[in-house]
Amino acid sequence: MKNPIRLSSKDMINAYLLFFVIHSAQVGVGIQGFQRIIYQDAKHDAWISVLLAGLATHIVAFCMIKTLEVYGSNDLYGIQQDIFGIWIGNFLNALYVVYCFIAFFSVLRNYIEVIQAWIFPNLGTWFLSATLLLIIIYAFTGGLRVVVGVSFFSVVLALWIFPMLIFPMKFSSSEALFPILETNFSSILKGAKSMTFTIIGFEILNVIYPFIKEKKKVKKYVHLGLLATTIIYLSVMMVSITYYSEGKLLKTIWATLTLFSFISFPFMERFEFVAVCFWMLIILPNLCLYLWAAYRGTIRLVKISGTKFVWIFSLLIFIGTLIVQTRTQINSINTHFGQIAFYIVFIYPILLFMITMLKKKFTSRKGQRDEKV
Repeated sequence: MKNPIRLSSKDMINAYLLFFVIHSAQVGVGIQGFQRIIYQDAKHDAWISVLLAGLATHIVAFCMIKTLEVYGSNDLYGIQQDIFGIWIGNFLNALYVVYCFIAFFSVLRNYIEVIQAWIFPNLGTWFLSATLLLIIIYAFTGGLRVVVGVSFFSVVLALWIFPMLIFPMKFSSSEALFPILETNFSSILKGAKSMTFTIIGFEILNVIYPFIKEKKKVKKYVHLGLLATTIIYLSVMMVSITYYSEGKLLKTIWATLTLFSFISFPFMERFEFVAVCFWMLIILPNLCLYLWAAYRGTIRLVKISGTKFVWIFSLLIFIGTLIVQTRTQINSINTHFGQIAFYIVFIYPILLFMITMLKKKFTSRKGQRDEKV
């Protein structure tokens, strides 16, 4: 195998932490307003689209794990170099680094927009971008263990948010879910594809796999993480469909946050302000993991220290956030990124799995022939 990863014991993490890594990587800014996009395609059967998207993540994750099991000490970057050779492999690695960069930028810019739209409309983009980037740089310099720790606390400390959906359920009508399968199946599949931007993140498994101690337990915790994510997205979608009227849901950009705006307590009238601020803890793992994955790919291509890389990466992101300002620009980036991510996250791993299995079969046959000779 080419370019195996050199690992030290301090870099390794326990398999059960994969549950938190996968789950936190998937739940981010997308959940704040994915309902409208899916509902445009699948109407009141949008919840079926969410289920199909969740099922697809399990199938793709299975292919990822099978591919990685062949290369126990290598990540996606090393696998691509081994299968396609140095030149093509490095080209694909560079493309994956760019993908991580765009994913990082999309998450960060969307969250900044939410803060400006809901809480601080007059606060400069540069200030929010710089503040968030400094927090992420601090986490990244702590190494993989710190990044995984951020993922763990993100999931644990955010558990209280989702039970808040019980409040809008008091005003929901289950009749909005019927008749089931009234929408044609092609529209439901289109809705499932539209979930791409919302449900990606689990592809981080391709990079973090070599750092897992108990490889035999990877499947269990990865699929549990994917299942937890699917349950949350399904719950949010069903509450949204039953709460909003059709016209209202199609016009609501951040449907989840709007659901929170109807929640109030004697000691807290604007609960959505708390939710938006607390959401920073939820998106931090997204950003840290994509940054870390981009770094793992970059050091395959050039010799660069982590400190130098993170500052260059952050500077480029900072400049990008200043260039992209309008809602139209942000929405366009989300749409195009979602389309590209569909092929990178859902199609390519399956093709890579097939190529890996074919190469393994061919190599074993060749080895048997050499032994006979």
